[in-house]
Amino acid sequence: MTNIRDIAKMAGVSVTTVSRVINNQPYVTQEKKEAVLNAIKISNYQKNINAVHLRTGKTFLMGVVLPFSNHPYFSLLIKGISDEALKHNYKLILFQTNYQESKEIEAFNMLKHKLIDAVIICSRSCDWSIIADYINYGPIVLCEDGRGKKVASTFVDHYKSFSTALDYLYEKGHTRVGYCIGRRSGTNSERRELAYKDFLKKINEPYRSDYIFDDCLNFEDGEQVVKSIKHMDNPPAALLVTSDQVAAGIVTCCQNENISIPDELSLIGFDNEPIAKFMNITTIDIPLVEIGRKLFLQTFDDRKTLHEEIMVQLIERKTV
Repeated sequence: MTNIRDIAKMAGVSVTTVSRVINNQPYVTQEKKEAVLNAIKISNYQKNINAVHLRTGKTFLMGVVLPFSNHPYFSLLIKGISDEALKHNYKLILFQTNYQESKEIEAFNMLKHKLIDAVIICSRSCDWSIIADYINYGPIVLCEDGRGKKVASTFVDHYKSFSTALDYLYEKGHTRVGYCIGRRSGTNSERRELAYKDFLKKINEPYRSDYIFDDCLNFEDGEQVVKSIKHMDNPPAALLVTSDQVAAGIVTCCQNENISIPDELSLIGFDNEPIAKFMNITTIDIPLVEIGRKLFLQTFDDRKTLHEEIMVQLIERKTV
């Protein structure tokens, strides 16, 4: 394979001159520049990108950790991240983990070995103690409340958003309230659970574990929620559903089962996805594309403890 020294020999110039021509630097006569370009053309020389990366200290590759790539929540985050990546001439490496710690650690090790410039964590299973071992190797940005940790973060206060939705349902006369969630573990899920327990204490209602439905991620999971509710002696009269996709599944199944919404079951979804608007589902609007943009931009910020809370709002439609 032709290298820079071969080009210099063919063109009858120094290695320094070849380097200046390749990198579009000044102080090269037109005659020497043409000789170098001609040698490059004849030899089909290709610039060594790895050498460029070593010189600049950048790969222009960004690692993005997410559990699933086919879920609308993460698709919208990726859209925001990729829009900014395109503006800054970055490419993305997606680490689809299915919440496996080993897959997340692969991303951190690539950061450690300078194969990527930063890591954005859309949702994680790794304990903070594992992440802390890698924070000195490059920027790590969390899509969760990272206050108190030595990383940047863009986040929604899920305690606050859950409390807002619960209080809204209570104002509508609901005390038998349950919720659907993707997984019980994780910082965001823990904040939601705390808000739920505090809400029950405030209205003097007992905590019922059967009012919490987990593993709810997709449209089809909504059908399983409705089936469970139908077999309960004292089912919840209202549900917070942390995915509009699941909420849409619940609405569709209720229609098939002749369960009236909102008369027999009220719903509040999350994310304000297009399907929520199409099916008139009350939802908490979370600007996921904007969050994705901010996550990307935070990788360039030297303030590792920069945390930005994103405000949300309730969009009332026909399911409450």
